[in-house]
Amino acid sequence: MRPKLELLTREGLEGVVRDAIAVLERVGVFVENADALGLLREAGLRVEGERAFLTEGAIRGALETAPSTVRVFDRSGEHALELGGDAVHFDPGSAALHILDPETRRRRAPVARDCQHLGWVTQACKHIAAQSTGVIPRDVPEQLADRYRLYVALQSCTKPVVTGTFLTQAFEVMCEMLVAIRGGEQALRERPLAIFDCAPTPPLKWSDLTCQALVDCARAGIPAELVSMPMAGATSPVTLRDLVVQQCAEDLSGVVIHQLASPGAPIIYGGSPSALDMRHGTTPMGAIETQMIDVTYAQVGKHLGLPTHAYMALSDAKGVDWQAGQETGMGAALAALAGINMVSGPGMLDFESCQSLEKLVLDNEACGMALRLVAGIKHYDDATAPELIGAVVEQGHFLSSPHTRKHFRSELFFPGPVIDRGSYGEWEKRGAPSSWDAAADHVAAIVAKGNPAPLDETLRKELDRLITDDARRAGVSDLPLI
Repeated sequence: MRPKLELLTREGLEGVVRDAIAVLERVGVFVENADALGLLREAGLRVEGERAFLTEGAIRGALETAPSTVRVFDRSGEHALELGGDAVHFDPGSAALHILDPETRRRRAPVARDCQHLGWVTQACKHIAAQSTGVIPRDVPEQLADRYRLYVALQSCTKPVVTGTFLTQAFEVMCEMLVAIRGGEQALRERPLAIFDCAPTPPLKWSDLTCQALVDCARAGIPAELVSMPMAGATSPVTLRDLVVQQCAEDLSGVVIHQLASPGAPIIYGGSPSALDMRHGTTPMGAIETQMIDVTYAQVGKHLGLPTHAYMALSDAKGVDWQAGQETGMGAALAALAGINMVSGPGMLDFESCQSLEKLVLDNEACGMALRLVAGIKHYDDATAPELIGAVVEQGHFLSSPHTRKHFRSELFFPGPVIDRGSYGEWEKRGAPSSWDAAADHVAAIVAKGNPAPLDETLRKELDRLITDDARRAGVSDLPLI
């Protein structure tokens, strides 16, 4: 039995979907992108200016063509992610404006080497299934930052990458990088290497940038991940159920546009909603209400037959402390119990604005524990309980039993060096290190070894050419090439 968490009944799910469809029929969705508006008009949908009104038939039709499972592959072309059903995968949260400096333990502006080190550390985290373009380097011109992050990621880690665009013209170059790695457009379509985040603006609006990314992903066969971000009491109703209705409407509008651009293209039902803390004007991602919203909208996505995504296993703490561990551990466990397919967040602090490599290696262990939790309790047929327990009684212990040797590695979760399971005396002999000390030492050891996943020299030179040519077109002559 796989343990599972659900917060809505089937009737409740159907009610959310019914209300979301009614919102899109009566209220409509604001679409700034001319390409998408043309697709909606060609489909016979009513468009008034930049507001489109979607019918239930169009929505159901898009859901029928959208695949229920999305497969993503690593840099070498091996299958890495199976997004669908209750499969769970974790990746570091993306697009942080800051990074936690290990020396000062205060946030600072990230630079190119931080992007590189993030890839190296992600490569070393066995329970983190994908990498992300997780920080925005400030030593790179703003107009090149989105594709530069991907340029670094593809050379620093073999795992699939979750990324996104900051400018409409960026997609073409980023797609060229992925095509270069995969060896051709059709090969990339068959074995996608990246997932692109596409975020509507609450309430019920698609900007020209994010909508164009949605259409471009569909036509290229690259998985698009919808990231709806309603805030309870600010840009959505304060009641959690009605926020989930709005989030559903925003995601469904994206599904319709995406499937009109290319029926059958891979798309993921996701988001990053929050329960606004009106005392501070902040958007706490670790709040229990935020996590309840995530679990609920993911349940709606599963009900619609789509792969799911959420921002969880992260914290609003400013440092790597008790709050960071409590919020992250709870989020990882709830996400796994809900069967959310792509969980973005490990390593993140401060309302998704800061990334910490030290927190990432600690969070890797929380993710491993969450994955062990949903593996559940198994009944093996190689021996009966009376036989096993009788043998324990007869021998006095079971340490050397063939049964123990056969099953202990699969039954028990063994954490890495950042988790202390030694005795008090052993801990004292090691200098009584804190969790932060252990994590900082582990990250330093990973970084000291250098790039664990160097890219083939021919491919590396092709990426250099693509980013250099792109920089030249933008009038930039100097980039921090890695």
